[in-house]
Amino acid sequence: MSRTVAILGATGLVGRTTLAILEQRAFPLDELRLLASDRSASRTLRFRGRDVPVQAVSERAFDGVWLTLFATAADLSREWMPVARNAGSIVVDYSSALRMHPDVPLVVPEVNGALLDARPGVVANGNCVAIPLVVTLAPLARLGRMVKVVLASYQSVSGAGQESLDELERGVRSGLDGAPPPRADGRAPFAFNVLPHIDHFDADGWTGEERKIVGETRRMLDRPDLAVTPTAVRVPVRVGHSAAVTVTFDRAVDPAAARAAWQAAPGLRVVDEPKAERYPTPLEAAGEDDVLVGRARRDPFDECSLVYFFSSDNLRKGAALNAVQIAERLAGVTAGTR
Repeated sequence: MSRTVAILGATGLVGRTTLAILEQRAFPLDELRLLASDRSASRTLRFRGRDVPVQAVSERAFDGVWLTLFATAADLSREWMPVARNAGSIVVDYSSALRMHPDVPLVVPEVNGALLDARPGVVANGNCVAIPLVVTLAPLARLGRMVKVVLASYQSVSGAGQESLDELERGVRSGLDGAPPPRADGRAPFAFNVLPHIDHFDADGWTGEERKIVGETRRMLDRPDLAVTPTAVRVPVRVGHSAAVTVTFDRAVDPAAARAAWQAAPGLRVVDEPKAERYPTPLEAAGEDDVLVGRARRDPFDECSLVYFFSSDNLRKGAALNAVQIAERLAGVTAGTR
């Protein structure tokens, strides 16, 4: 069977990262089809030593495609996913369109990859904070039953796309000689600022991003009863999401046991030498596949609570890498066969 892979949204930040990861991991494919909007259709992108043209997405664009990686926003996923499925393509969707749909698996391969053994036609790729969060939480399940998770996420501007990243960089340059200018739409600047606002606020004062972290974390851990209380914050960082996390268990926990559990788990690298100023940072996480985790310590007021910090490349493990790992499992690829 010819294995043709397509990327919808190929010219965006996450699409280009997906392209790079497919090449870095030598993903087995016979043809690569790059799809985007009409305005990007005249471009080419480099892959395995050659220039691949970007095609305008259309009704026929998915013909003969084995798997499509949807590096798109939810509205575009909803528009084009039925077309891809009708053409026979498996879809790995990066958007929030179907993450909470009961018939669509929401997968982080290190955590619940067994869901892919059923060969689903559509797989949802998780939120850029929920993915690394569950990678750090899943190994802790052996320490006791988790009762509550409280976190503050510090999310880089690249999570909002290329235009926002350009806004940050313009603001930083302008802010060196004066007040950082507001964004083009008049809202508060990203540069030299911290904004506890990602996505839209609902009637109860929670943002859409925070609601995603709650629902997706519960679903990926198969813990619908788990209390998850996030605060999502945008920080003036180019790439790399971080979070300060407090997990409460039904018994006392030992930070050393947590470090041992993380060290034995795939997809994690323990960076926890605070006296030597070694701890997770977004700069160190940028470009890395592993989630960096550290600053593990016991809550001095509650022996059943563990406090820690993680950083992760939001364009890689928080999006593109996780999707490619899903594709690898669907393709039957293992580390030894790449």
